[in-house]
Amino acid sequence: MYIMVIGCSEIGYHLTKALLATGHEVVVIEKDQARCQLLTDELGSVVQWGDGTDEVVLKQAGASRADVFVAVTGRDETNLVACQVTKHVFQVPRTMAVLKDSKNEPVFHLLGVDVVVNA
Repeated sequence: MYIMVIGCSEIGYHLTKALLATGHEVVVIEKDQARCQLLTDELGSVVQWGDGTDEVVLKQAGASRADVFVAVTGRDETNLVACQVTKHVFQVPRTMAVLKDSKNEPVFHLLGVDVVVNA
């Protein structure tokens, strides 16, 4: 299964490592260039620097062939936009997002995010 993850703080890091360990093909997109370099040194070419809401970055990362898209940035707005772009522009069949503010959960469901996890 091809899985895209945006945001590689603690949640994204551990999720990516677990997915790789179970044999999935994974790409993680990280916006912070310094963090991206550290992760590349450890995880290798599965890490891509860029903005996970940018269509060009998502296209380069292979969004059109992704089976699952997981947004785990620290911002609910970013996670929602990224899920919307991947679902509607790239037709990714399954989107998942972590949210920080539980008041936002109904909006995520209303706008079609398949799985919402309240951090």
